[in-house]
Amino acid sequence: MSEQVDLLAIAAHRDDVELTCGGTLAKAVLAGHRVGILDLTQGEMGTRGDAATRAAEAERAAKTLGVPLRLNAKMPDAHLTNDEASRKKIVELIRRAKPRVVILPYSVGRHPDHRTASELGRDACYLAGLAKYAPGKGGDAHRPYKLLYALAYREDPVKPTFVVDISDVFEKKMDAIRCYASQFAGAKAAGEIHPTGQDLYELIRVQSAHYGSLIRRRYGEPFYTAETLEVDDVLQLGVQSI
Repeated sequence: MSEQVDLLAIAAHRDDVELTCGGTLAKAVLAGHRVGILDLTQGEMGTRGDAATRAAEAERAAKTLGVPLRLNAKMPDAHLTNDEASRKKIVELIRRAKPRVVILPYSVGRHPDHRTASELGRDACYLAGLAKYAPGKGGDAHRPYKLLYALAYREDPVKPTFVVDISDVFEKKMDAIRCYASQFAGAKAAGEIHPTGQDLYELIRVQSAHYGSLIRRRYGEPFYTAETLEVDDVLQLGVQSI
C-alpha cells in the first residue's frame, strides 16, 4: 500500500490524534483526501494498558476514522527528545508520506512529550525539504506546504485561528476514542486534555460543542497557524458577526 498522503497528523502518543483532531481527519477522508497518522511513541509509559494493547486499539481507531495509513516511530515514551537522531527518523517518515498538510500538537503543554513532539515535528518538516540533509533517507526531499497546530489542551494560551466544523463526523470521532478502552473506559480524565471529576466522553462532547459554538455549529475542533491566512473574497467569509 502506498504511504503517500495528503494530510498527516503527528502526535506523541496513540490516542492523542483522536482526542485533538480525529473529527478533522474523518472529515478529510470523507472529502476524498488520503490521510495518515504518525504516532511518535508506543505509549508504553502510560498508567493504564501496555504498548501491545494500545497498538491494537490504535489500529481499530484508525479504521473507525477511515485512515488507511498509521505509522509509529517507536521513540521512547516520556523521553522524547528533539535531537539529531530523532529528526532524521521523522524526516525519513515525512519523505515517505509526502504530505501537503501536517497537523502537530501545539507547542505549550504539561506533558513534555507533547511540547517536544510539536518542536520535533516542525523541525523535521523543514529539514525534510533540504535536498542535502540525510540524502537517501526515505526518498527525495519534500517539505509540507502547511503546518497546523491542534488546540485541544487546557494550557493552550492562544485563540484559534480557525475551527473545523465536525458536526457530521462527531460520533465517528467519539467511536474512535472509545476504541481506547484500556485508557478511557470509566475514566474521569485524560491527562492535560481534560480536567478531572467528570465523565471523559461527556467532557469531550462539551468541549467540542464549545468550539463549535464559536463558528455557530454544533461541534468543532480548533487550530492555530503561525502565519496569517489569506482571504480572496471577503463576501465569502463565514460566521455571522452580529
